[in-house]
Amino acid sequence: MTKKDAKQISEPIGEIEEHITLRPRRLVDYVGQQQVVETLNIAIEAAKGRGDTLDHVLLHGPPGIGKTTLAHILAKEMDRDIVLTSGPALERPADLMSMLTHLEQGDVLFVDEIHRLSRIVEEFLYPAMEDFAVDFIFDRGAHPRSHRYRLERFTLVGATTRAGLLSSPLRDRFGIFRELTYYSDDEITRIVKRSAAILQVPITDPGATEIAIRSRGTPRVANRLLSRVRDFAQVRADGTINPEVARAALELEGVDEKGLTDIDRRVLTTIAESYSGGPVGIEALAATLQTEVDTLSEVVEPFLLKLAFLVRTPGGRKITAAGLAHLGLSLPSATTPQLPLVGNG
Repeated sequence: MTKKDAKQISEPIGEIEEHITLRPRRLVDYVGQQQVVETLNIAIEAAKGRGDTLDHVLLHGPPGIGKTTLAHILAKEMDRDIVLTSGPALERPADLMSMLTHLEQGDVLFVDEIHRLSRIVEEFLYPAMEDFAVDFIFDRGAHPRSHRYRLERFTLVGATTRAGLLSSPLRDRFGIFRELTYYSDDEITRIVKRSAAILQVPITDPGATEIAIRSRGTPRVANRLLSRVRDFAQVRADGTINPEVARAALELEGVDEKGLTDIDRRVLTTIAESYSGGPVGIEALAATLQTEVDTLSEVVEPFLLKLAFLVRTPGGRKITAAGLAHLGLSLPSATTPQLPLVGNG
């Protein structure tokens, strides 16, 4: 496939996405993450002023916090195309090579979950990031030959929820390294109102706030909850989202006033009741709940830590007094364990 063919295939998809997405298209429309936005804005203006390519960018933070959105915005601001992939999808150097050779000057390659790149693919990426070239080795054995293939200068945008798992050689090759954090309730309220306007859903300010405070400080969650409340308002009310409608809809969804879902409450309840408040290791907790360790560590745990409903200790996870109070639980009283009787019969 030629570069022209690849671009012809990607253009209609981009046009469709532009109409249906709730993502902001420009930095000026991006809500929150002020320091990150300011850093990127300066880098973009400087690169455009020099007629240069934007430095490689690494974004890390919890899921749904806006990393993919910022990657799209960077490509849009630089007036370049974007190619999307993920660490697990790049199993071999050939997978990465097919993408790199189709990139044009200044294009953006977005790699989600970049911490999950295999070692061989990661090492293949090093010269591509640093020298904009990749090396092929022929005739492996006693007399190997190599060939260096030159690439167009491109911008790699990597996203990860676990920056600590990145190797130092990979991390050091990024020129811009920024952390995205949870949003405030006011910022999420602005996002909900903007999304409601795009979806043409009538919503009151208190209704938007009611959704925001249950959105875990995460835009993706806020937009998902807005869609569910919109459906509820359409079927069970007059179509307008107010606090009462939002509250009823989200209670039906199992989302409480702090944004906790069923799995959050199950985690806290299990620690309190099955493990006497903890500490308990995350593997044991995952086994008890019959869920994945990654789900607990990357989705559930960060928000519970943020609310101070959960703490990490050297021995494992423990529920806090605030977590117990929120669920109306108390720890079981300590009792002397019953020892089994030992005898001849």
